[in-house]
Amino acid sequence: MVAVLKPEYVIRPMRRSDADAVHEIEQDSYPYPWSRGIFSDCMRIGYCCRVAECTSGAGGDIGGYAILSAAAGEAHLLNLCVAPAHRRQGLGQLLLDGVFIDARLLRARRLFLEVRPSNHGAVALYRQNEFRVIGRRPDYYPGYEGREDALVMVHHLEDPPGEQSS
Repeated sequence: MVAVLKPEYVIRPMRRSDADAVHEIEQDSYPYPWSRGIFSDCMRIGYCCRVAECTSGAGGDIGGYAILSAAAGEAHLLNLCVAPAHRRQGLGQLLLDGVFIDARLLRARRLFLEVRPSNHGAVALYRQNEFRVIGRRPDYYPGYEGREDALVMVHHLEDPPGEQSS
């Protein structure tokens, strides 16, 4: 019998020193990745940028990241990505759970995102977490054969502690 240890992760704020690792994950994951500068800009302007750092084994390996913006009672998940080597281990869910916490702390009542319909894994993750499709953005994403629509999804967050809906 062989024991296989499940990696352990800690979600922490993204640092400037993480930009290269995050950008590498982005390049390995998307045909049209964000630039390194976009990640730096997201940190600079104060978006909620988090990484999942693997704490088991050698440790220090970035397994994924999430970037969230929030204003006026709404939050927008701008990017959530898991490195290919870290997929299928629950890391996407862990990152999304952290996004929910951050969105609530930022007093958001709704969390929006766009996702490629062809990204079946991401669509399934969001549906499992009670996101629902509320629209489509035609030709939103670049593609190899033209452009691809985006599904616009929303998750309604419960009221922040100490508040009630009117």
